[in-house]
Amino acid sequence: MTSILRNALCERLGIDVPVVQAPIGSAAAPELAAAVAEAGGLGMLASTWRTPERARLDIRHVRQRTSRPFGVNLVIDFPIADTLAVCLDEGVPVISTFWGDPKPVSHWIRDAGALHMHTIGSVREAVHAASCGVDIIVAQGWEAGGHVRGTTATMVLVPAVVDAVGPIPVMAAGGISDGRGLAAVLALGAQGAWLGTRFLAATEASTHQLYRQHLVAATAEDTVHTHCFDGGWPDAPHRALRNPTLQRWELAGSPTAPGRPGEGEVVALDSAGQAHYRYEDLMPLPGMTGDLADMALYAGQSVELVRDVRPAAQLLQELTAQAVNVIDQMRHTTQTADGTG
Repeated sequence: MTSILRNALCERLGIDVPVVQAPIGSAAAPELAAAVAEAGGLGMLASTWRTPERARLDIRHVRQRTSRPFGVNLVIDFPIADTLAVCLDEGVPVISTFWGDPKPVSHWIRDAGALHMHTIGSVREAVHAASCGVDIIVAQGWEAGGHVRGTTATMVLVPAVVDAVGPIPVMAAGGISDGRGLAAVLALGAQGAWLGTRFLAATEASTHQLYRQHLVAATAEDTVHTHCFDGGWPDAPHRALRNPTLQRWELAGSPTAPGRPGEGEVVALDSAGQAHYRYEDLMPLPGMTGDLADMALYAGQSVELVRDVRPAAQLLQELTAQAVNVIDQMRHTTQTADGTG
């Protein structure tokens, strides 16, 4: 059934269906990356804020659970050279980068035999990434959750990037939660879909139960494109669910640090007893206690279509089945219209 979805990008990545689990920060547990990989997609770790030693352990943890390809994401505006060296030493097949110039690392990645994906938010950034030799470009629309690079919607950005950088393969990110979204971005010229918000509500994701409840209950209108949760990653706009922290900040006129309401307040303790503060760029994780609803509840507009928590394999299976059904219907409609059906 999935053969209708298998394309050149799948062949290149060694996956069965053109779906990548986005590197959803601390929620991107090795268990999630491995589950997505085993189900035929590309699982992804997020290792920017891991120590090199912890990154190595996470990579090996994934490998204990699957022999399928997976990737590691690194935010290149941060010091990631040591962690990247570990990833390449461990033979990670796909390195994904974000939020910075890919030029300094692209040759390093490709010379080590890995594929280099880079996420962009504009056509200008896509053209630059192509000139740097990036293998796969991820076009992230403004609807996306978490940190958002650009200001253009997915529906416009994806075909514009495809036109600008072809034949380099393009993946679409932002606003995709189900098979209809996958089918839509394939129709726009993308060769695959990059899903983050939907996988936040996967059983294997490292997300707190309260966070999952908010995701399932939320609508697209509950998400806000904001600069509120900037502790640890300044000057990086992001999309999250409106919550008490964000509401208090907006009512105060969205002031800058350190003059924000509740600045410096502890809102959560993690399982190791470490304090986490209001406005920190961290989501609620398992084992945390405190006012977790006041933390950064990252979510894209596609949260509208997140209605339950399921195992990653089931999510991927249902998503691909729906995409195949949509594509079959579109083909039947086309054939009927031109008299060949």
